[in-house]
Amino acid sequence: MEGMEQWKDQLEQLKIQLEPWKIQLEQWLHQAIEYLDQIPPIQLYAAIAVLFISTLLLFSIRLFKRTKSNTIVLTGLSGSGKTVLFYVLRDGSSHQGTVTSMEPNEGTFVLNSESNKKGKIKSVHLVDVPGHSRLRPKLDEFLPQAAGIVFVVDAVEFLPSCPSVSEYLYDILTKASVVKKKIPVLICCNKSDKVTAHTKEFIRKQIEKEMCDHYEKLRASRSAISAADISNDFTLGVSGEVFSFTQCRNAVTVADASGLKGEVAQVEHFIREHVKP
Repeated sequence: MEGMEQWKDQLEQLKIQLEPWKIQLEQWLHQAIEYLDQIPPIQLYAAIAVLFISTLLLFSIRLFKRTKSNTIVLTGLSGSGKTVLFYVLRDGSSHQGTVTSMEPNEGTFVLNSESNKKGKIKSVHLVDVPGHSRLRPKLDEFLPQAAGIVFVVDAVEFLPSCPSVSEYLYDILTKASVVKKKIPVLICCNKSDKVTAHTKEFIRKQIEKEMCDHYEKLRASRSAISAADISNDFTLGVSGEVFSFTQCRNAVTVADASGLKGEVAQVEHFIREHVKP
């Protein structure tokens, strides 16, 4: 009983101590209600709308940052070595070369070169899209989620395939999903270890020249089409200037690699530049 009486006394003392705070809160609440009553309804609704929109925007920004893509798309002509690069990046093995892929290879994993690193490392979702012309529409399934594109070129057999390489790359660089999101592109000159391989500088210049010629032919073929019919298309370059990748809305860079020898450091650097650990 004695303990119960002490507890009641302490409770009464607490109530007495909190009484000034209660009175102060009631005063603040009363003042707030009086202030709100003085505000015209239109202004009040506008303030609530601004607060709601601001909260929604902050939430959207945080959600976007949290869900930033980790997808890297490998593409290019058939035989350029995309699938070998896929396996080298995944487990360090070229699998002794591969046959032409007829379906996309994809997987989510930590890059092989980072497998022994300590600490938190973000996995990469790597997609190897077949290069055969009939299978290229599959590329459109993955581009909207891409954080970057690795466009693989055979540095040995480059000259005979240059027109096809340039046309395919042009199509990618003018896709709305790539232009609007400014998805970065790495032109990966594979098989660069071979004696007969062309340098990345030569390949870049030749593709730029070929794409410039392709654009002129494309523009000429559209001369009879009304502006309304082509208004939704994106084009490359600046009118009256020689085309250069620096004119693209997204970043386009060039790198050397050798899938069969496991020399893929520049490709890994590109991946980690756009898929942060």
